[in-house]
Amino acid sequence: MNTSAPRYWLMKSEPSECSIDDALAAPHATVPWTGVRNYQARNFMRDAMQVGDGVLFYHSSCPEPGIVGIARVASGTRPDPTQFDPASPYFDPKSSPGQPRWLLLDIQALRKTRLIGLAELREHAELAGMRVLQRGNRLSITPVEEPEWRAIGELAQQ
Repeated sequence: MNTSAPRYWLMKSEPSECSIDDALAAPHATVPWTGVRNYQARNFMRDAMQVGDGVLFYHSSCPEPGIVGIARVASGTRPDPTQFDPASPYFDPKSSPGQPRWLLLDIQALRKTRLIGLAELREHAELAGMRVLQRGNRLSITPVEEPEWRAIGELAQQ
């Protein structure tokens, strides 16, 4: 999907794996987004995400999940090497270097924000359609609409 319009995404990371602080401390504040093992999330990376797209950096599986930073897509996709490493929790024995199943792209952290938790996100009617707020949504990567991106940008500055 090639479009000149800016795209926005919410990307979840467990802070024990890669926190916003880890990303900001990385060389060039850029980290490879490894470990995506859901086909729909992989397809977003492969087919829709473009260098320069805006990213809401979201901490998940922690005491206070929520948006904690702003980032951008910093590279195109390439095979995720963790799928080939038997010592990795993301190892996939059905994947091979000749036919990789899983991809990654680089994310560049731009800045940390205050925590904007799920409860606060739910308080704003203009954010009701966000996938992260939908029952049963477990995707680690979801699209964000431009009005949602703007509203969260305003919230982050409060």
